Amino acid sequence: MRKVLFSPVWSVLLLSILSYVYYLNPPFLESIKLRYFDTLIVNQQPVENNIYTVNIDEPSLEAYGQWPWPRGDYGNLIEDLYARGAGLVVFNVLMSEEDRSGQDAALAEIMQQYPVIVTMLGAEENKNEAINPGATIVNSDYIGTIPSVPGIIANVPYIENSAFGSGITNSWPEVDGVTRRIPLVVESGGTLYPNVTMEVLRVLAGDPSFQIKLSPMGVDKLRIPQFGVIQTSPTGEVWIDWSQRSKSVSAVDLPDDFSGGIVFVGPTAAGLTQPLATAAGSVFPHEVQAAMLGTVFNESNISRHPDAEAWAELAAFVAAGLLLIALARWTYVGIAWFGLSVGGGIYFSYWIFQTENLLVDGFIPAAFLLLVGLKRYVIKFVDEFLQKNAIKKQFAGYASPTVVKLLQENPDLIKKGTKKEVSIVFSDLRGFTPLGESFGDDVGGLTKIMNGYMDAITEPVLDADGMIIKYIGDASMHIHNAPIDDPNHAKTAVTTGLKMLKAVEKFNEEVIIPQGRPPVGMGAGINTGLGYLGEMGSTKRHSYDVLGDAVSTAARVESKCKEYGCLLLIGEATYEQTKNDFFYLKVDDLQVKGKSVGLGIYTVIDNTKPSWKAAQKHHEKMHDLYRMQLFDDAAEQCRLIRRAFDGQMQDYYDMWIDRCEYMKTQDLPSDWSGVFVATSK
Repeated sequence: MRKVLFSPVWSVLLLSILSYVYYLNPPFLESIKLRYFDTLIVNQQPVENNIYTVNIDEPSLEAYGQWPWPRGDYGNLIEDLYARGAGLVVFNVLMSEEDRSGQDAALAEIMQQYPVIVTMLGAEENKNEAINPGATIVNSDYIGTIPSVPGIIANVPYIENSAFGSGITNSWPEVDGVTRRIPLVVESGGTLYPNVTMEVLRVLAGDPSFQIKLSPMGVDKLRIPQFGVIQTSPTGEVWIDWSQRSKSVSAVDLPDDFSGGIVFVGPTAAGLTQPLATAAGSVFPHEVQAAMLGTVFNESNISRHPDAEAWAELAAFVAAGLLLIALARWTYVGIAWFGLSVGGGIYFSYWIFQTENLLVDGFIPAAFLLLVGLKRYVIKFVDEFLQKNAIKKQFAGYASPTVVKLLQENPDLIKKGTKKEVSIVFSDLRGFTPLGESFGDDVGGLTKIMNGYMDAITEPVLDADGMIIKYIGDASMHIHNAPIDDPNHAKTAVTTGLKMLKAVEKFNEEVIIPQGRPPVGMGAGINTGLGYLGEMGSTKRHSYDVLGDAVSTAARVESKCKEYGCLLLIGEATYEQTKNDFFYLKVDDLQVKGKSVGLGIYTVIDNTKPSWKAAQKHHEKMHDLYRMQLFDDAAEQCRLIRRAFDGQMQDYYDMWIDRCEYMKTQDLPSDWSGVFVATSK
């Protein structure tokens, strides 16, 4: 029975059925596909633009009275908008009937003074005469390839003839009733009518018409001469880019200055109009048109080529499915391929959209592949169990239980990698040689005490939910803010560094000195910056690691601890984020190897005393004198505070006195900045 159940024939049959369903693309499948595209489009970073929507909302009705308003009030609103710096007003209120209060002429007079675009509506029959700019059509025999409506409802002649432009404002819902695409040109009775967006661009460009080139496939080219070519689908449609959302204000709470922005006016109060279902949720018609204008104006050019892309998606699904079935005999190889093909398809669709604005369906093929995979791998839960155990085994000694649990729940944090700001800490043992010599041939004893030292400095790291990246002999490297988030990671890193130093002191007192061994010390360097994190290495051997310039800088900062006589050195980026949290002394402006500019390096003085403030001023004065090339005076400042800070900086000031003597022998330019150029790592 099991042999029959898990026969590859059934998997091939299932793959064939799913492929055929995908080829047919029934409405429910198209709806799912479109909603996947919604997630790609909507989840983008907002883009700033100079487009506004002025909403006739409930407070507006309270202020101006019952709807519809006398059209003289429309005119007053238009005047107010231009007085506040509007560049162009689009009035998305259809006025197909004469005003009951007889104010059409008054509104028309105002519209003759100010550029206003009005809207018209595609309908079952004509009403009023629509005034449009006309179009230059190449290959008019193919006009039937673009969307068509039986008739046009326009505004009353007074309004229509006084407006600077008039555009179609219809929505064109998809199979699921959601508006995602809007045609820029609509045909009715053999005449082409522009969408509102086209009219805005035409008026802004100052062109009397637009141009369209048709072919048997549909719209080949659509352009406004002074604006340029507008990218559309063969049906003249454009996908709405919802990152181009406008700034929304109430008609009774207008900004002081629209700064020449395009202003769309439309109703939002309950009962005046119905919002449209869109990828971004319920959105009112004038807000949709505003987003459409932002899309075209900023050349978002979201595109999908249904035929070519659908066939490519189907071919990729079939190929991935067949390979999955073929690899099923090797369970973990098959599962690996399954995960790669499913995740890779979705990631590719995300990547291609982010880079090319091209919509590729990565979801449905992935979902179908999941069905095929589940048919072959009912032991998936076993894989997950093994994976969690592997993560625990790999990271138990390098991360806190909190971090290990996070990695078990989110293994993609390891596998896929990420890019984020982290604080990196390098530490190195001081005094290993005399300690090693004290053990002689007792390698076991030395190993035991070194393991104890590593335990001592690791405990503060794990307590702070830091991640040990690696041990390198008697050195260590750990990070904060990954994989677990820590908004104060720079402060955490410095605090942990200080606790590591105290842990070394305690280890000396409790373990090394009682054994009669020479005490050890530790030097540490900390830097903050962008890191690239994830599993790195070969296919046979890899580990969680972090790369980046910030890592190299942290290592080089640590390497300077001996030279400066400091136990803890802090890079400039870390200092800037924590300068109000600790008592810092600037150590140097150093150009480390591999860098072309100077880097500020600092040290932390723990257990500060009030008297140290005066010494800190002398310290800063010393650096000022040094940069002024007054080396004797700088050295004298060092002698004054040589024993300050409880003697913690004595070695540093001795080094600095020697530095001043050396610099006196150098031929320095007048604009010398004081940056010391390191000749070694």
